[in-house]
Amino acid sequence: MIEVKNLVKKYGGHYAVNDLSFELESGRIYGLLGPNGAGKSTTMNIMTGYIASTSGEVVIDGHNILTEAEEAKACIGYLPEIPPLYVDMTVLEYLVTVAELKKIPKKERQPMIDEIMRTVKISDMANRLIRNLSKGYKQRVGIAQALIGYPEIIILDEPTVGLDPKQIIEIRELVKSLGKKHTVILSSHILSEVSAVCDYVLIINKGKLVAADSTDNLEKLFLGQNNLELLVEGSREAIRDVLKNFKDIQSSDIQPAKEQPGSFRIQLQIAGEADIRRGLFYKFAAAHCPILEMQGASMTLEDIFLELTGAEKRGSGRRKAARQASEEAKA
Repeated sequence: MIEVKNLVKKYGGHYAVNDLSFELESGRIYGLLGPNGAGKSTTMNIMTGYIASTSGEVVIDGHNILTEAEEAKACIGYLPEIPPLYVDMTVLEYLVTVAELKKIPKKERQPMIDEIMRTVKISDMANRLIRNLSKGYKQRVGIAQALIGYPEIIILDEPTVGLDPKQIIEIRELVKSLGKKHTVILSSHILSEVSAVCDYVLIINKGKLVAADSTDNLEKLFLGQNNLELLVEGSREAIRDVLKNFKDIQSSDIQPAKEQPGSFRIQLQIAGEADIRRGLFYKFAAAHCPILEMQGASMTLEDIFLELTGAEKRGSGRRKAARQASEEAKA
């Protein structure tokens, strides 16, 4: 559906996008995730033909965005971070204008516009001036213009920026519903948004693609499937002595538990499918080190994002375990 090949965008000596390549299949909601300045918006602007790349190419459904711009753009509906709205028009007037610009046959325009307004829930705003709408409704109008012509691909750049919590939830639900009929690409630096809405995540940092997979698979890649987190009361030395008895422990991280004085938080990475929970229970009990908590360790999208972009998260034992697991996997 979409192929991005060795994409480069250079401004003077600065690379906004640096040798970026990926392929997107139809029928998914993709999250394009990265910190501010990572190159997300630049990538989207190149993909939609708004700006030209320094080198590389973008192919949309078999059409090169530069050499076959009209055919490629017909496959795309785009909502920039700042919606391209004519605020002195009513909602209906604006959508009719967009339909004309997209060369929608006259007899098809009104039924299409009516259906799209119902989809994004702005039918009762049809005769309101856009300038008088709330930011949430303006975003809905922006999404409506992207849907005109029913393009196969919908690209949304930061669609919830500046919205209140209720509006954010409404836009997220709208994006999920669009994913049933379209391939959706959602750009965001808000981790919870991508985690809540997207099937597949592409993480960009400094213009480069640093990860591309489902959230579940990213978690497995970084921490593996067999990890434990424990809260144990006792001394560090006693805990280390107990852990030495288990050959299946590949790595461990032991940190004082601030919330429980005299106890330690332990992150364990365990080989293969080995189940050492029962053994840990008996060994710690024999050492008079009671286990206060034991659970499977997980890694959130936030942890993965911080790990891949090199950001610091103070006191994160999981990040240390993830880094060690990643380095061992590469070795």
